[in-house]
Amino acid sequence: METQCTLKVRTYECDGYNHVNNANYLNYLEYARYEFLREVGFDYDKATKLGFGTYISRIEIDYKKPAFTDDTLVIKSKPVKKGAVSGTISQQIWRGEDLIIDAKVTWVFVDSRGVPTKIPAEFDLPGFKP
Repeated sequence: METQCTLKVRTYECDGYNHVNNANYLNYLEYARYEFLREVGFDYDKATKLGFGTYISRIEIDYKKPAFTDDTLVIKSKPVKKGAVSGTISQQIWRGEDLIIDAKVTWVFVDSRGVPTKIPAEFDLPGFKP
């Protein structure tokens, strides 16, 4: 399952070179991952109330082209790997036909102590599977 969300680059996200500062792409990717979770039906509030969470254990980003103020960006997210405790999501940021960012984000399901744990059946959704 692939999800998409859109955002517009704001002036304060750009650096002295007048393009999006590399660190801001992490915020864009996080926003899109939350939207991905919502669209696959993951109840994040319920999971946290029960003492569970999802931690990011690794992010690989290939910066392809710069984005600039007022650019409209589309972020595409889809699962590419799924295990009993963790998974990997492919995320790409596009401006029209231009690929801006190509990223792989590995997440881990954790218990209330922050220890990796098997995903309970109620949270192990079909949308997490590639």
